[in-house]
Amino acid sequence: MSDAQKGILAMAAACVIWGLSAMYYKLVAHVPPLEVLSHRTLWSLVFFGLVLAAQGRLIELGRLLARPRALAVVFVAALAISSNWFVFIYSVQVGHAVQASLGYYIFPLVAVALGFVFLGERHSTLKWLAVALACAAVAGLTWGLGVAPWASLFLAFTFGTYGLVKRSVPAGPVVSVTCEVLLLAPLALIWLWGVHSQGWPGLTGRNLGIFGHDLGDSLLLAFSGPLTATPLILFSYASKRVSYATVGLVQYINPTLQFLVATLVFKEAFTGWHAVAFGLIWTALALYSAESLRQDRAARRAAISAGTSGTR
Repeated sequence: MSDAQKGILAMAAACVIWGLSAMYYKLVAHVPPLEVLSHRTLWSLVFFGLVLAAQGRLIELGRLLARPRALAVVFVAALAISSNWFVFIYSVQVGHAVQASLGYYIFPLVAVALGFVFLGERHSTLKWLAVALACAAVAGLTWGLGVAPWASLFLAFTFGTYGLVKRSVPAGPVVSVTCEVLLLAPLALIWLWGVHSQGWPGLTGRNLGIFGHDLGDSLLLAFSGPLTATPLILFSYASKRVSYATVGLVQYINPTLQFLVATLVFKEAFTGWHAVAFGLIWTALALYSAESLRQDRAARRAAISAGTSGTR
């Protein structure tokens, strides 16, 4: 099996885990979302720390921590991804998993707009048409349901912001995410201390936190660490072996599985307005993907041509 094939398999596996993760968060729907988020942060830190230690790469984390300017960027990224995690967990728990899947469908198109505004990127007419279709989908859904899909928009923009900020982090994805959860760990510890010993709100009528009172619940919460870390490690492996355009195409497995889980497993409502909105989004993604593939092939041909010219 070639490196490219291994990369595609790793990418697909990562997206399957992400796409099915809503079922995990439904299993812990009786645990308040901030408590789930706190455990996800802490157990992710434990898992990532063990991975880096096994690879002998903890020194890379130390180098990143020693750079104040880079650390400030990592902290912004940490706030973006933690808020994204929280809204996703909350959306699944309260029965808005369809909205969550829509957010991750919208994200690539939001990234086009963010790249234009903040990075000065220039995009083709087809990509802008895809963005326009996404805007029409959101507007139609807002009109039809009488309320904007705030969770979808929040997830798309926080994930887009996260990707934008991460471009400035001088470290690989595993090291940078380890640093992110390390910076968030004190907040998670404070919240869990308040939940367990001070009876802070959001405890569904219980005076103490969930962890440690039931073995099954405790193991489920601890599992949030490997659930978060494993797909990211697979994604990191894949991104080094396949083209960016291929990564973009395979990534649609994630929101597609989220959508199927929401409608077929959770039995969430899917109205005619949802059908119109998703139809527009899928059309937009088809245009976006076709254009991305065309640009990727053009760039490869240009690189091959330049290489050939250089050998003459």
